[in-house]
Amino acid sequence: MLSRSSHVTEQLLPSTIAELDRHVIGGVDTHKDFHVAVVINMIGHVQGTARFDANPVGYTDLLAWMTGHGPVAKIGVEGTGAYGAGLARHLTAAGVDVIEINRPDRQMRRRRGKSDPTDAEAAARAVLSGEASLTPKDSSSTTEAVRALRVVRRSAMNNRTQAANQIHNLVLTAPAELRVELADTGLVRLTAKIIALDEPAEIVCARTGTITALQHLARRWQALTVEIKQLDKTLTQLIARVAPPRLLAMQGVGTDVAGALLVAIGSNPERVHTEAGLAALCGASPVETSSGRRQGSHRLNRGGNREANNALWRIVMVRMSHDPRTRDYVERRTQQAKPRKPSCAASSATSSGRSSTRCISEPA
Repeated sequence: MLSRSSHVTEQLLPSTIAELDRHVIGGVDTHKDFHVAVVINMIGHVQGTARFDANPVGYTDLLAWMTGHGPVAKIGVEGTGAYGAGLARHLTAAGVDVIEINRPDRQMRRRRGKSDPTDAEAAARAVLSGEASLTPKDSSSTTEAVRALRVVRRSAMNNRTQAANQIHNLVLTAPAELRVELADTGLVRLTAKIIALDEPAEIVCARTGTITALQHLARRWQALTVEIKQLDKTLTQLIARVAPPRLLAMQGVGTDVAGALLVAIGSNPERVHTEAGLAALCGASPVETSSGRRQGSHRLNRGGNREANNALWRIVMVRMSHDPRTRDYVERRTQQAKPRKPSCAASSATSSGRSSTRCISEPA
């Protein structure tokens, strides 16, 4: 009798759980041309796997397919800032709770192999377990426009710096008369002087070849300078419209610094709940490295958004030079720092039989 009752309970248990909670969780492995989706229920059983095109029609079909398995609680999407950006925008607009997923754990990949359905299932399970809980940045607002313009500005700055270095190198190795004519001149005047040189009708020697190369580089440098000024003007207007007034009023925060922080946080700052979360996002949080007898040890976070980390560094450097409160704080903390403790490492000299002592200084 007891055995029969246990058998009946085992048969009814799955249906009972399904009746208690019909919600499902989705996971998506994103690619350039297609996405692979997996649906699991609230106890981790896979309900289905499907592949959809990476376009608006495919996004609609993907959401309809998932909701066909039950009410969708959350969907974990890989690459919300790359291949999954369009899908994340579509799902968010449809009112779905989207969770940003990092790449699957390497240990799991070694154990279970690598495939698109496996990655999609890992994304769903990361949401179910709570391992993944970060809301992706909103990429449909003016902040996304700031990010796009900053990408163009960064490449223009890099190309202008490269052109300037090439100009200086060519002037340094130019024929003697040309080198003397162009020496000791600022870059703005140097490019103007290069363009004013008579353009060679034919390249017949080192001088004419160098002049031709320098004129191409000088025109490129000037064009990039104009482009950067136009981008700076546009970015200044956009950031003034989007950034909180308190941010721009802070000492050490200019247009470029504010733009880096806005892009890192996104237009939905509510996804960063605490100051510690912001520090981790900017790579400025302590990470514990305790192990065994070594307890209470920490190191600086090497992850996070590196542009935002650089923006914080620039703010600190400006304030350390010009803000009295920051300078007083740095001086007070410097005085409170623990002094270095000298430690001695004794080693014996085998050849002479004498022992020598070498002292080094180690941080406390």
